[in-house]
Amino acid sequence: MSTTTKSTATNRDGFTDEERDAMRERAKELKTGARRGAKTDPESDVLAKIAEMSESDRVIAERLHAVIKANAPVLTSKLWYGMPAYARNGKVVCFFQSAAKFKTRYATLGFSDGANLDEGAVWPTSFALTELTADDEARIGALVRRAVS
Repeated sequence: MSTTTKSTATNRDGFTDEERDAMRERAKELKTGARRGAKTDPESDVLAKIAEMSESDRVIAERLHAVIKANAPVLTSKLWYGMPAYARNGKVVCFFQSAAKFKTRYATLGFSDGANLDEGAVWPTSFALTELTADDEARIGALVRRAVS
């Protein structure tokens, strides 16, 4: 029996077409960064990637970008596997994954192990997003502030 996702059947090597695309985007990001050197403008790259998203993902990504920048100005924007991400000292702390990218029913706000969200032995590291209310934005702002504390 083969393993499938909602988006695409898993290929013989275990990766979906969407996962392969993300890996290709990451390789391209690394090559572009190496070519540009100090001249790179990752903020513009992130905003351009957000502008390319479907309307529902774009609305969430724009608000999320604003919330993260307002609550954690120490984080720098960058692309990470073709997704908007926010890093401290070059290490990704949090990222946005659009629903359309992996053909899922919700977008995701994820946190890496570099985020200071530890709470006992179990804590969430990703959150499903279908829309952002003012309360959601406040909660995310608090999470991001905690992640960089």
